[in-house]
Amino acid sequence: MDNWLEALPKADLHLHLDGCVTPATLLELAAERGYPLPARRAEDLLPYMQVDADCDSLKTYLGKFDFVLPLLQDAEALKRVAEETVEQSAARNCLYIEVRFAPALHTNEGLTPVGAIDAVLEGLRRGEAAYGVVARLIVICMRHQDDSINLPVIRAAIARQGHGVVAVDLAGDEASHPAEKFRGTFAAAREAGIPITIHAGEAAGPFNVREAVEELGATRIGHGIRLREDPGLLAWIRERRIPLELCPTSNIQTKAVESWDDYPIRSYYDAGVYVTVNTDNPTVSGTDMTRECEAIATRFGFTPAELAKLMRGALQAAFAEPPVKEGLLARFDELVGRLMTDVTRED
Repeated sequence: MDNWLEALPKADLHLHLDGCVTPATLLELAAERGYPLPARRAEDLLPYMQVDADCDSLKTYLGKFDFVLPLLQDAEALKRVAEETVEQSAARNCLYIEVRFAPALHTNEGLTPVGAIDAVLEGLRRGEAAYGVVARLIVICMRHQDDSINLPVIRAAIARQGHGVVAVDLAGDEASHPAEKFRGTFAAAREAGIPITIHAGEAAGPFNVREAVEELGATRIGHGIRLREDPGLLAWIRERRIPLELCPTSNIQTKAVESWDDYPIRSYYDAGVYVTVNTDNPTVSGTDMTRECEAIATRFGFTPAELAKLMRGALQAAFAEPPVKEGLLARFDELVGRLMTDVTRED
């Protein structure tokens, strides 16, 4: 099945830019900028960039980003990492990705939020041209920042909607900063009609999911893994066909779920909840889209047909422009049709 998993056309809707930086790239960025790092070999940098079995919470997980952010403060670095993110996704046969980042975290050396967004968009366009993956951008507001920072980020995203930016998001320390604090922030996004996805139900309870949908205007939910704590809300989300952007490996590492044995993707899927499978942060989590598919196939018995259904559902949930989405779905159906024929022949 390994070859089939690699060949399966995929979509990654929850993919953080700063979680895709490779150790080799970080070494080169540091050398070009005269920035000191604690190691001179890529493999020796990995412990600073990737979580291990001792990761005990989302806060610990998020700490890994502090190591790379100082080297992502100029346009050229952002362009490079964005293009390499597309390249990495192409290597796992992704047809479509939505890359997300928080521009306010990249303004310490003079970049504006608009400048940071434009740099990432240029890198994504380069990646599209080089690797054939359709790439769009989701702009993040951070929970630990107030409206003096977040509202300019929302306005910058709105200004680039239709030019590569497809949605806005809220991320960060969910437990310390519940969704209700950001009603005013996302009112501007709702008024402008830009799509919204919110990190919710990951490090805090399902109440954040309801708040994200009802008050912030989310039409997709980042993670939502803790919805099962409120069966009524889970049913409400299922009935409204609101997609969950599940990130299995990351969800285990952040302790949103204690172990693989307790991971609810199979029960959600069987109950008709709209779930998608994503990487979150390939470098930080030590994963990629093929590994995520392999994990749920091996651990939860997802069949080739079910995996294909998950990936098609992700494309249907994408924030891409309707003509682009239609083209992607047609291409997906053609590729999967050939692939399923090959699987049948092998059987």
